[in-house]
Amino acid sequence: MEGFRETSMGAIFQNRVQELGDKACVACKDARGEYTDISWRQMDEMVRKVAYYLLSKGIKPGEKVALFSPNRYEWWVVDLAILSVGAVNVPIYATNSAQEARYIILNSDAVMCFAGEREHLDKILEVRGDTPELREVVVFDDPGSPVDGVLDLRAVMEAGSGYDGRTEFDARIRDIKPGDMATIIYTSGTTGDPKGVMLSHDNFISNVNQIYSVDPELFKEEHTLLSFLPLSHSFERTVGYYSALNAGKKVCFAEDFSKILQNLQEVRPTLIVSVPRLYEKIHAGILAKVSQAPPVKKALFNWAMSVARKNLPYICHDRPRKGLFAMQYALADKVIFSKLKAALGMDRLRFALSGGGPLSVSDAEFFLGMGIKVCEGFGLTETTPVTHGNRPDHIKPGTVGPALKDTLVKIGEGGEVLIKGPQVMMGYYKNEAATKEVMTEDGYFRTGDIGEIDSDGYLKITGRIKDIIVTSGGKNISPQNIENSLKASAFIEQVAIIGDNRKYLSALIVPTFDELESWAKSNGVSYGSRRELLEHPEVKKLFEGEIREHTQYFARVEQIRKFSLLDTEWSQQTDELTPTLKIKRRVISTKYAREIESMYEGE
Repeated sequence: MEGFRETSMGAIFQNRVQELGDKACVACKDARGEYTDISWRQMDEMVRKVAYYLLSKGIKPGEKVALFSPNRYEWWVVDLAILSVGAVNVPIYATNSAQEARYIILNSDAVMCFAGEREHLDKILEVRGDTPELREVVVFDDPGSPVDGVLDLRAVMEAGSGYDGRTEFDARIRDIKPGDMATIIYTSGTTGDPKGVMLSHDNFISNVNQIYSVDPELFKEEHTLLSFLPLSHSFERTVGYYSALNAGKKVCFAEDFSKILQNLQEVRPTLIVSVPRLYEKIHAGILAKVSQAPPVKKALFNWAMSVARKNLPYICHDRPRKGLFAMQYALADKVIFSKLKAALGMDRLRFALSGGGPLSVSDAEFFLGMGIKVCEGFGLTETTPVTHGNRPDHIKPGTVGPALKDTLVKIGEGGEVLIKGPQVMMGYYKNEAATKEVMTEDGYFRTGDIGEIDSDGYLKITGRIKDIIVTSGGKNISPQNIENSLKASAFIEQVAIIGDNRKYLSALIVPTFDELESWAKSNGVSYGSRRELLEHPEVKKLFEGEIREHTQYFARVEQIRKFSLLDTEWSQQTDELTPTLKIKRRVISTKYAREIESMYEGE
């Protein structure tokens, strides 16, 4: 069969099916709780059945189809079907509310919606009366009892298999132009209504090729990836899905983020794509366990960590270890690192990407020292998303690396990072004013991030313009840098710096409770509840010391004068975190207004 010109991910997928056939494309857990492979050919059969169904229902090129589901192989199937017939995929975050889903369906002009599980279907049904353009709803899972006007995916595939759509399907793929719209991804909307970011087929393919060019040899190796970030976000979609599909690599689906450590151990991936939260949690968890270990084991771990620190120049610059140090590292690896990596399911990990937010230097160096290449990158939904990435043979912790191939970057007014390249979006859907606002006169995209470029061309992000705190004394302070330093403390799990229009900075802190409770036990601090523990004078003293130690190199105006300890971890479900696990400052400021005001009484 003649191959397709690779102008869309649908075309690329068809070509890989021809090349890879019965090899494993994806794997997911079956009813027995075991990972089961699905081949490229099997995926194609499902993609075509769904696509034929879309054709039978008269879905035209350019029409919008919403996809409201958590990560699972069916997400790929439906996405590839939508793209292959020239329609536009409008993903909705699996954690979105019914009203948020309604806004996206209405704003995007979606005519059909695929829902993942019963809860997603129920949310769509709740608002269906307010979405007159929505002609049809399909649910992946069997809804249990028949729902009027709703088909499940099995029924859709059965209907699709009875439609003679092969010729039309192939023609639709061939008719897709690189500049045609592929998707509308809605921003998280933490500062108003979400904006629909229009990305073209060329945006995605350009970015996939740019990522590939960072280290072509890496992508030639056999790889197994673990997918756990939301596919509705461009980071996982481009880096963990389309890049893997383009390179013909196998992707395993994690059950959800709460089971990520178990799934890592089961899959033992060679490559992962993650936000900093995973690295933070693993690092903090290991330190918590070590703090409870017997003195000999603790001493052994600390020795191994001193060896890991000395390993940084070697791993960051791809230099072979030599002489006595090579022997020391081999011993530390045999006794500590290899066991740790095996316990984490990271013993086969060749490469780990971090994006979606700033990765602290201490977290990056912890993994790098053990021989795991964690490379931080940078990008935004509006840039498909990757614009920068550390090279595996030249890693600089604390930076997001140099600009990718064909990407121009410059620092604008106020230190803002400006980007121009083939991965920059088409614009915001039905919002020309917002599009104009984020583009400079000479065609650069305004990222809203503040940064600086070093002599090697490596970008360091120092803050976000909208997050900048302006104290009542007129001082501009970036909270991210201070927060990252504080999170290097074993006792601090999450933190938000407060101080906008105030005389001084304060902090809301969610402690690492495992570590804190272990410390309390060792130090004879008794308590009846978490709240009682957090109010104990010795605990307050402990955190004063941690804050002092981890902010000692900041200017006087950047010092934390007061803090409040919170007894509940922030999460997506409770709305303090975005789907990529960044903090929503406005939500936190509203939710903890009482605690904040108490830190400024008598100001």
